[in-house]
Amino acid sequence: MVLHESREFTDPLLDLMRSLADDGWTVVAPDLFHRANGVVSDQVFGADLVEDFDACFDWLTGHGVFQDCIGVLGFDSAGTAAALVATNRRIGAAISVAAPGIEIPLGPDALALIAAVPQLLSPWLGLFGADDPRTPPDQIDRLRDAAARAVVATLVVTYPGLGHRPDRPGFDPAELDDATLDAQTRIFEWFDSNLR
Repeated sequence: MVLHESREFTDPLLDLMRSLADDGWTVVAPDLFHRANGVVSDQVFGADLVEDFDACFDWLTGHGVFQDCIGVLGFDSAGTAAALVATNRRIGAAISVAAPGIEIPLGPDALALIAAVPQLLSPWLGLFGADDPRTPPDQIDRLRDAAARAVVATLVVTYPGLGHRPDRPGFDPAELDDATLDAQTRIFEWFDSNLR
């Protein structure tokens, strides 16, 4: 399940979803912003996030996908959402890329990641750029320590010299720098090792 932080899918995100499908995964992406009712919201957390996740979860299990074969992936604030889902639901794996809100919650319905990750119920991978001002290295270090207290497998990876998301630009290996290629490889390997 791919969570997204905007109302439309970017080309790199669509490329990722196609690559996951080409690798044999069923890919679903809930519309997290369907409740807007004329109010523009840029984040969905709390009960609304869990409700949208559960709707996709129910659809997947209703189509024969086992609970421990379901994973969730999110980028930026949706990466924070993916981690928070993994503290509320037992699924096969969760991945967060460039997830902000490490020490200060992103909104009134969100927990700070450092407080949430010790409660993880699902294996969690966090990927971060070491030079991202939204996720400072000292906060990532504390997040890594907090995640180590979880009862499930966790891995927090940082990429030195990378200012933000390690998942750009596309999915052509010939066009990727080492950090981007490693991050994309880790996404597939985390799902492969935890969902199959």
